[in-house]
Amino acid sequence: MNNEDLLRRSLDAVWHPCTQMKVHETLPLVPIRRGEGAWLEDFDGRRYLDAISSWWVNLFGHANPRINAAIRDQLDRLDHVMLAGFTHEPVVALSEKLSALTGHELGHCFYASDGASAVEIALKMSFHFWRNTGQSGKNRFLSLAGSYHGETLGALAVTDVALFRDAYAPLLRACDTVPSPDWRLAAPGQSPRDTAVAAAVALETYLAENYHEVAALIVEPLVQCATGMAMHDPEYLRRARNLCDHYGVHLIADEIAVGCGRTGTFFAHEQAGIVPDFLCLSKGISGGTLPLSVVMTTDAVYAAFYDDLTARGFLHSHSYTGNPLACRAALATLEIFEEDGVLSSNRRLAAQISERAAPLAADPRLRHFRNTGMIWAFDAATDDPLFARRFHQAAMARGLLLRPLGNTVYFMPPYVIGGEEVELLVSGTLAALEETL
Repeated sequence: MNNEDLLRRSLDAVWHPCTQMKVHETLPLVPIRRGEGAWLEDFDGRRYLDAISSWWVNLFGHANPRINAAIRDQLDRLDHVMLAGFTHEPVVALSEKLSALTGHELGHCFYASDGASAVEIALKMSFHFWRNTGQSGKNRFLSLAGSYHGETLGALAVTDVALFRDAYAPLLRACDTVPSPDWRLAAPGQSPRDTAVAAAVALETYLAENYHEVAALIVEPLVQCATGMAMHDPEYLRRARNLCDHYGVHLIADEIAVGCGRTGTFFAHEQAGIVPDFLCLSKGISGGTLPLSVVMTTDAVYAAFYDDLTARGFLHSHSYTGNPLACRAALATLEIFEEDGVLSSNRRLAAQISERAAPLAADPRLRHFRNTGMIWAFDAATDDPLFARRFHQAAMARGLLLRPLGNTVYFMPPYVIGGEEVELLVSGTLAALEETL
């Protein structure tokens, strides 16, 4: 097997996600043979530093030996059993550990296999809660401008990224948006907190008029990722939680991308000192090894479904819900967090990366250099519609996997990135910018 052979076969047989396939007539796919740590390697031995954790999932690098060992052990015990009418030790242990991480405020876990499915579950669960409690008129959802929550129909309805949403608009249920607390929108003299407060005021205005129809507000806490790594002050979450409580609206925290330590705390919402009604997790929860997602919720929500009538139960299922292999991978991931003091070491690592990235923050061709936890981003000051593609190619030529979101270049590296790799990340980015801009 070589790069050319695998490339030809892939183009013939595989329809790749979120991709205009015609692009690959001139922009070849990159066939990957193996991954190890922060690196990917193709069939010709070329290596690429995976600076975006392969769509933000590989927290502890590729082929992590501790996670792999847990999966192998589980494979010899139980590969899969349906979770309807059955249970197993890994899903119970994982649920208990996740609940403990929320201080047992969110004590009930419902599993699926991907982030969009988790969002669908949270939306349906909120809607069904209000119906079960005699308030069926509360059936609309609210999201932030520029939000992204997935590409299945329910998740897409609360997504405000035109590229994803417009093509399927006739299939979607109408939802409303409120202003984003993105601090890049701050007026001269305003702080990030000021921007958060202004957005919360707009949210209050909307809820005061429409709360009787609104089931839930869904938010990506601290960082709206797919819209261009829009970062906001935790004050927005505090005020949104208070407003949702006041007006009787659920708060859904979509932490699919920003959970599992990515923002500096294990859960992003912790930094606001709040607890959501629903918490969606996926991506890094299994260390990027196996598909897994989970929706966590409160005793009050769970109690609204606990009844003799099947129709009052939560009517949702997935064949691979709570798969034992994926749950063992997640348990191994949580063990690494506990045993290695990952959150503390990440704070030191983030400080090192920020210090090394100072030339990017000072570059006049770049705007809004920003950082939250283990996420960095900046916006290139260019009108070139092909900037993202050209920069991606220039970075790959330097052994660096970066995938801009429009004009936004971001780093979301695995937590195992080392000093020499940080040097390559920054120097390769600067060199790619020189070529592209």
